[in-house]
Parts: sequence; C-alpha cells; structure tokens
Amino acid sequence: MTDDFVQQPRKLGWRFPRVFWFANGAELFERAAFYGMFIFLALYLTEDVGFTDPEAGIVSALFSSVLYLLPTFMGAMADRIGFRRALMLAFALLTAGYGLLGAFQLKSTVILSLGLIMVGGAIVKPVISGTVAKCSDADHRARAFSIFYMVVNIGSFYGKTMADPLRETFGLASINLYSSAMAFIAFVLVALFYKGIDGDKTSKSFDEALRGYVKVLANFRFLTLILIVAGFWIIQGQLYASMTKFYLRLVGEGKPAWLANINPLVVVLLVVPITHMVRRVKPENSMAVGLLIIPLTAVAIALGPVFGPNTNSQFTLFGNTTIHPITLMLVIGIGLQGLAECFLSPKFLEYASKQAPKGEEGLYLGYQHLTTFFAWFLGFGISGYLLDWWCPDPKTLSAHAQAQYNEAIQNGGTLPEAYANAHYIWYVYAGIGVAAFLAMIVFKLVTDAIDRGRAERQTPPMA
Repeated sequence: MTDDFVQQPRKLGWRFPRVFWFANGAELFERAAFYGMFIFLALYLTEDVGFTDPEAGIVSALFSSVLYLLPTFMGAMADRIGFRRALMLAFALLTAGYGLLGAFQLKSTVILSLGLIMVGGAIVKPVISGTVAKCSDADHRARAFSIFYMVVNIGSFYGKTMADPLRETFGLASINLYSSAMAFIAFVLVALFYKGIDGDKTSKSFDEALRGYVKVLANFRFLTLILIVAGFWIIQGQLYASMTKFYLRLVGEGKPAWLANINPLVVVLLVVPITHMVRRVKPENSMAVGLLIIPLTAVAIALGPVFGPNTNSQFTLFGNTTIHPITLMLVIGIGLQGLAECFLSPKFLEYASKQAPKGEEGLYLGYQHLTTFFAWFLGFGISGYLLDWWCPDPKTLSAHAQAQYNEAIQNGGTLPEAYANAHYIWYVYAGIGVAAFLAMIVFKLVTDAIDRGRAERQTPPMA
C-alpha cells in the first residue's frame, strides 16, 4: 500500500482516493446484479429450468450457503495475485455466470453458471472491503465503511427494483442477462480505474483459514450462539427462498421484489436511531428483542391467506385504495423483519466478540458469517419441501385442479384444495423463530451461570 492511502488529514472529512469511489461503484453494480438475480432464483429454477421445488431449494441452499464460506479462502488468493487482477477475474466470472444462467435453461448449465457466480462473488467480498480499509486510516474508517454499506444497500434496492419490470416484460431469464450487464460494467470500471491498491502479503494462507474455521467450530459456546442467531436469518432468508413463489402462486401477479425492498428501506431509515436508543442496553437484551419480533413477522405473513382466501379478496385502505390481504400482510411482515434486524444486527458483533476467548476477538469476528452459512443452508433447504407440501407449483396439479387454479387466477375465486394450508409454511418459520428466542434466553442464563462460577473460583478467599 502506498503512502497516498494512509496519510489522511487529521481533520475528519469525506475525501478518499479515487480508487475508493471506483471500488464502491463496482460494488454497487455487483450488488445490483446479485440481488436482481437472487430475488427470483428459486422461481427461475422451477419455472424456466424445470427443477422441482425441493430440488430448487437444495440448489439454492448450496449456492447461497457456500457463497459465505468461500470469501476467506478467496481473500487469501486475492492477496497473492493482487487486488486488481482478482477483481477483474471475479467480474469476468460473474459476467459469464449470469450470462450463461440467462441464456441456457439446461440443469447442467445452470449448475455451472451458479458455480461461476459463487466463486466470483466470493472474490469480490473480501477485496472490496479490503480496498475500503486500505483507502482510509483509523480516524476515517468508520466513515469509509458507512459509505460502503450505503452503497451495498443502494445496489440491493436497485437490483430488486429492476427485477419485477424485467420479469413482467421479458421473462425471468432477462433478469440474469441484466445481471450479466451489471457485472460487465463493474469489470470495465475495475479495468480502467482500479489502480494502486495491493493485497496484504501477510494475511492468512489457505491452511490458516481452514484452521481458523476448525477452531471456531470447536468452541461450543460460540458455535451455539451462531446457530441461535441463524434462526433469525432463516426467517429473513425466506424473502428469497419462499416469498416470491408464495405470493405469485396465491395472488397471481404483482411485484414481490418491490415488497422485498421494504426490508432494506426500514433498516436504512431506523437502524441509526434504534442503535442509538439501545446503546446502553446489554447486547444480549437487544438481540433478544430482535429474536422476539422475528417470529411475529412470520405470523403476520401467515395471516394473509386467512384474511384473503380468494384471489379477488381485497382490503380497502384510505378511501378508494384496495390491496389484497396477502400483499398487505407481507408489507407488515417484511417491515417488521427490518425492525427486528435493527435490534439484532448492530449488537450481534458486539456480543459475539464478548464470547470469544481473550485475544482472539478478531479471529471470531472474522468467522461470524458462519451464521449466514447455516441459515441459508437450512432455510433454503427446507423451503422447497414446505412449498411442495402446502403451496405447490401449479404445473404439478391434476388437470382438473389446474383448470380451477387458472380460473381463480384469471377471473378471481377460490384456489384448489392444494393451497388451502399455504399459510402453514409461515407457522413453521414462526416456530423456528420462537425456538431461537427461547434458546437465546437459555443460552444467556447458562453462560451467565458458568461465568459467575468461574469468577467465584478465581476470587481469592477473604483473609
């Protein structure tokens, strides 16, 4: 790293090297590409490619979970070949992966495409965040990362906003071609403007990264915390695993990707004031609030089909405005998910650091993404089976049931009996959320008792 990137003025400001802004620009296009594709991936796998719901769930589970295991190893590779080459390789893989995913609907080609996207995305994660760190000193790092996280959310919001119009106008495959174009723009930005940042030659090797995983997983207390919080993210992940199919199969048409954008919008609006409000609250108590709210979000979504059993059911809001009950309850449920995230996410790292052995806080925080690995693997894995049981693909229905389904979707009416218990899906996730909340309470009680016992044994007796 050159001196240009470490000698920042002492007076705090918002000026960063040009490469910082181009790296964030590439990140914006990468996030737009990923979330545009990801919001409809499960639907694309069944509608266009021909996977069953359970098969699509398993494919999505492996893709999304392994994506969170690879960055540590890809970061080690990037340090050795250089950040610029690593990013060019990453965006080349992403451009090709998204392009193949949209151009060919063969199952074998789709698996290859998702593999390319998985590797490319895993390279981008550590390199862009490493660039942000290298372009700021200790005084400006918080501001640098605040810009980075804002860019991530803007990219996510933009990608999902574009997905619905593309799906409605050109079909699901067009979203992947759009994502390929976004990745190519990021490739061009890196090729032309990303210069002057080198990797850290002293970072973890592949063997060290693997040993770090083993060490973290061997710590029963930390692993337990990761699994508990994974219960929260299993429900959050249903925005991508279950929500789009659930909505479109029961309502017929709409913009489910726009509904998913309610979550980041709520987080952007409320995370700062809520974090300030709970700044003196113990991390475990704030996390417990988030874990208490998250099952309520699933219950809210489950009530949609109960309030609106027919495709032409409508609630009247604000005079002449009407909305389907499923749409309304999704808005409420997804909004509550964003609220729950505001209580949990900012406090999770703080609490996780306290569970790490003294002197190993950095190691443990570096592997906290295992929470998302477990959540995505389990959440996407079971989503396909739950959909298959209670909200099946219309193409799998009998001829008579398909005729009834098409009539209900086109002209309004009652859906076939196969959809009568579609809301049960969300009761399962509510149960997972309740279990996570209770597990957090037990975890806190047990660890507090253990810590008190250790403190008493280490306290010398009074003379």
